[in-house]
Amino acid sequence: MGTGEIALPSLRWLIDTREAFGHEIIGVYTQPDKPVGRKQVLTPPKVKVLAEASGIPVFQPETLRKNEEAFAEFAALDPDLAIVMAYGQILPRSIIEASRIACVNLHASLLPKHRGASPIQAAIRDGDGETGITLMHVVPKLDAGDMILKEFIPIESTDTGGILHDKLANLGPALLERGLPLLRSGTFTSDPQDEEAVTYSGKLERNDGHLNWNDDAAALELLIRAYDPWPGTYAMLTVGEGPKKLKIFPQTTLSESSDAPPGTIVSTSRGLQVSCGSGSLVLNGDVQVEGKKRLSVHEWLRGAQIPVGTILQ
Repeated sequence: MGTGEIALPSLRWLIDTREAFGHEIIGVYTQPDKPVGRKQVLTPPKVKVLAEASGIPVFQPETLRKNEEAFAEFAALDPDLAIVMAYGQILPRSIIEASRIACVNLHASLLPKHRGASPIQAAIRDGDGETGITLMHVVPKLDAGDMILKEFIPIESTDTGGILHDKLANLGPALLERGLPLLRSGTFTSDPQDEEAVTYSGKLERNDGHLNWNDDAAALELLIRAYDPWPGTYAMLTVGEGPKKLKIFPQTTLSESSDAPPGTIVSTSRGLQVSCGSGSLVLNGDVQVEGKKRLSVHEWLRGAQIPVGTILQ
């Protein structure tokens, strides 16, 4: 049961190891096809495409909650095990309890830290030194089930949300390779989560990427990496024809403090150096002005003629 692309390597591993591990994939559940792009072309999740190419039945109910028809369809499959990863729906108790062995989830954090919808971005944004995937029991409460196994990975100083997403996606098969035999044999143990150590990472919206230059430069550097590619980070730039959104992409470097108010461009010699609440941040990756194409900061500065003293908001 999965929709997000982070689930693809795990599904592919399950498909490729059917003979070696002796399991049968009796169904794949994913979200309904959705309109995508400017032309709103109805597009299936990549999980669906992979499953259908492998001859696996695909189910796409709009919701599983209070849906007796969907539950009857699920129960008729008579599953031993349900594996969930980035499915995008909260499962009702009837679905959770329908599998003989267990209903388990691959969650992209080291629980109990970063329960919720955006654990990958949260791990970078909060300056964590490592993250990973937790194999856990699914319960009606969000990401609160007992933990069975974990896979760990360090967070590098160059990791963005997108890079870390792909690294964690590729951890899924390793966790399944360890966990599937345990689940099948019934020899697994599980540990409850420490409720006092729980943190939550909510669903991100596009406006969450609006940079607040009153924050420390170090915090903004983490945020810019964490929110790339989604929801992205930006500031408002007013030069000439009025305020426009300036999208900001990694990488950035930390620099010395300035007496200028936060948000002030204090230098353009090494990139776009912006004063912050503490320290300053040199933007030396790419930028994109609203309605224009994406450029390197240095290429953009050659043509844009942004004066020192300009304030980003």
